Amino acid sequence: MATNESIPVESDPTPTPSPLLGDMDELKKVFNNFDANGDGKISVNELETVLRTLRSDVPQQEELRRVMEELSTDRDGFINLSEFAAFCRSDTTDGGDSALRDAFDLYDKDKNGLISTEELHLALDRLGMKCSVEECQDMIKSVDSDGDGSVNFDEFKKMMTAKVKTHTVNESVS
Repeated sequence: MATNESIPVESDPTPTPSPLLGDMDELKKVFNNFDANGDGKISVNELETVLRTLRSDVPQQEELRRVMEELSTDRDGFINLSEFAAFCRSDTTDGGDSALRDAFDLYDKDKNGLISTEELHLALDRLGMKCSVEECQDMIKSVDSDGDGSVNFDEFKKMMTAKVKTHTVNESVS
């Protein structure tokens, strides 16, 4: 039953979707880049390939399998889109900070605690999401609350949690 009631949600006052995974379309694009064979699910080998592309310190096979077991809520050994979305929407009050930190670290190549325009551009390019440097600068500006030209972990966390929650609520009341 549809309702016109307003649902209180922690959110950013701007209605624009997050440029770094808060928007469902972007989430699907990233998922599809992980799902190399297009079968609608991410295997342990596909996860390893993407991690190897994004960073050099890829976890051992045992750790990759453990991650797959944690994320695969239906226990089929694969990550489907809804499981991937649930992972990206993890509640930061119950340990989701660790998952968000891992996602942040994929972008923060020089490990200085900031995502620069260049790092964002490189990560998105490696994921097959072609964006110009200028577009990456605009993405950073949209979440850069301290005006330093980079995204720190707190800005990343606010962006990921607030905008994904807003999108989720908008989907459920449509």
